[in-house]
Amino acid sequence: MTRTIQQLFDLKGRAALVTGGSRGLGLQMAHALGEAGARIMLSSRKAADLEEAVAELQSAGIDARWIAADCAQEADIHRLADETLERMGDIDILVNNAGATWGAPAEDHPLEAWDKVMNLNVRGYFLLSQRIAKKSMIARQQGRIINIASIAGLGGNPPEMQTIAYNTSKGAVVNFTRALAGEWGRYGITVNAICPGFFPSKMTRGTLKRLGEDKLAEHAPLRRLGDDEDLKGITLLYASDAGKHITGQWLAVDGGVSVVTGG
Repeated sequence: MTRTIQQLFDLKGRAALVTGGSRGLGLQMAHALGEAGARIMLSSRKAADLEEAVAELQSAGIDARWIAADCAQEADIHRLADETLERMGDIDILVNNAGATWGAPAEDHPLEAWDKVMNLNVRGYFLLSQRIAKKSMIARQQGRIINIASIAGLGGNPPEMQTIAYNTSKGAVVNFTRALAGEWGRYGITVNAICPGFFPSKMTRGTLKRLGEDKLAEHAPLRRLGDDEDLKGITLLYASDAGKHITGQWLAVDGGVSVVTGG
């Protein structure tokens, strides 16, 4: 029997793990998944931030809990995966969102900062995806993995940005998504990426202040930055049965910036 559109987007009975979920884009995506019926596990490094985020989700009627972990550290990643599985049962949806950036001219970019960005933005995505897939998704022949990349990973950089490690890492996430989708499709696991443009957040606060929110908005065909709703639709599409035949893809959610910059 063909399902209705409401049934295809329904996530009741499913469990989701969202890293970097205590604020910003991660918390927005957690809201989307929870509002569609999923049970949510949030993770980030700071317990206080997680407590506040979970309280916000619970006040909206969402079944949510948290685990503090540093997704740049292998031991923490394994602990996060294993404790999530112990507390929630099988994980149906993994959102790899934890990330870091660093601003410096390429010629002076510190190696330790390069490693910090790469370890969290790329290595962490791989290790957590591997752990969750091996312990939950592969045996059940189903799963949804959503990787947060960026339009910064789709092309070059204007000289004033100076975020070469971040851009490189997000370009790697796009191809990591495609490569993993190719391997794990036989297990019924879809792997897709979202490439946000500029959204006001703690990570982008310095760039927005330096370059100006109004100026950045003017570069977008839609003449606006992202808001607290703009990732909800694509997150739910990738996570639900409505997107069951989509894998290895990325979508820019950027107001059209990548159209005019050639990303």
